[in-house]
Amino acid sequence: MPKFTDRTLAQLSVVPGKKDRLVFDTACPGLGVRVTAKGTKCFIAQWTDPATKRKQREPLGVWGSLTLDQARDAARVRLGTVAKGINPRVERQKAKAEADRERAESALTFDRLVSDWAALHLVRRRPRYAAEAERAVRHAFGDIMHRPAARITKGEITDRLDSMVKAGKATTAGRTMAYSRAAFTWAQKRGKLDHNPFAGLPITAPTNQRERALSDVEAREVWAASAALTAPVGAFIRLLMLTLARRDEVAGMCWSELSADGSEWVIPGKRTKNGKPHLVHLSSIARGVLSTIDRVADQDLVFSTTGKTPISGFSGFKRDLDKAIMAIREAEAAKNASRVEPIEPFVLHDFRRTGVTTLAAMGFDSIVVDKLLNHQPSKLRGVAAVYQRHEFGAERARALDAWAVALTGAPSVHDNVTPFRALA
Repeated sequence: MPKFTDRTLAQLSVVPGKKDRLVFDTACPGLGVRVTAKGTKCFIAQWTDPATKRKQREPLGVWGSLTLDQARDAARVRLGTVAKGINPRVERQKAKAEADRERAESALTFDRLVSDWAALHLVRRRPRYAAEAERAVRHAFGDIMHRPAARITKGEITDRLDSMVKAGKATTAGRTMAYSRAAFTWAQKRGKLDHNPFAGLPITAPTNQRERALSDVEAREVWAASAALTAPVGAFIRLLMLTLARRDEVAGMCWSELSADGSEWVIPGKRTKNGKPHLVHLSSIARGVLSTIDRVADQDLVFSTTGKTPISGFSGFKRDLDKAIMAIREAEAAKNASRVEPIEPFVLHDFRRTGVTTLAAMGFDSIVVDKLLNHQPSKLRGVAAVYQRHEFGAERARALDAWAVALTGAPSVHDNVTPFRALA
């Protein structure tokens, strides 16, 4: 083995017929140079692994870009590290793995995670839920969305949600936490993250289990008050009551979803909560309400002010409805010289509870009532839920006919239906 000098390095060559040649320096044990048939000369450091007793080599650089003195210094550093019981190759692999991990972490920002979650997971959920979930997360954490998702800490998340609770937005905080936790859990399952900062947070969405069902007088007040609302809001309120469907389902009703004779309405799965199409019987009274709506040429939406999107602004509709109800109460109070009673708060969704409560009192089976609401009947659990596929269409039709009669006071063909007491 020669002592390396620039001259000896320049003279090194490969034996004819060989692809390379390895030569070691006598002045710096462990420093070698690999010469290739193309003339490239690369410095290496070689040592014996104390654990395996195997030779280990690590490239240091190409002669020309690395001087002989620099190569000797680099080899001595490597060998000094080995003397301390540290394997330079293993450490280099660890450093590379750590650099790769940091690059991957930096690439998966909070914003990127939410975008991927929306595109790959939320796309299978109802459009309204998907839009609200993404909106809520971005609104709550907009100023940290650019940060790597893996570096979002539980402490800062908790502080952010606690601030929302203190501001009187406990429900919003709970829902935002649930949406965010779901997004991070989704990323965890895909191997993109090691931890979920939203897991196990001491913040829970307050339960909002409503129990409000309107009395028969209140229901008739709403029916009467809806007549005073501007089109198409009045008809929307009445169909909401008559069908017991959800608010957005009725708002998005299309003429093409109605049967030829107008007696049935099929809500497509994309607008139902469970994602399954739902058949709704339309009583003669419901069909009468629909007949009062002017159908605009080339417009499929039943309730729309733009022709392109369903009606919205439900909180405004509710305020107008409350005013109309109070006008009725004030007129009644003036006639009877009595005190005007305030409205006990209710929401549009309470119409569903009111209707099924009334139907239960009439004796309709809970399975029929649950089917009306497009719920999984409580009686049909386990094996029964798998094998019982009857939809109780005729029974549901009779129930909605009976509900329409009870609500409006129209003549009934059913012996067990008693209309609500009419307003004086």
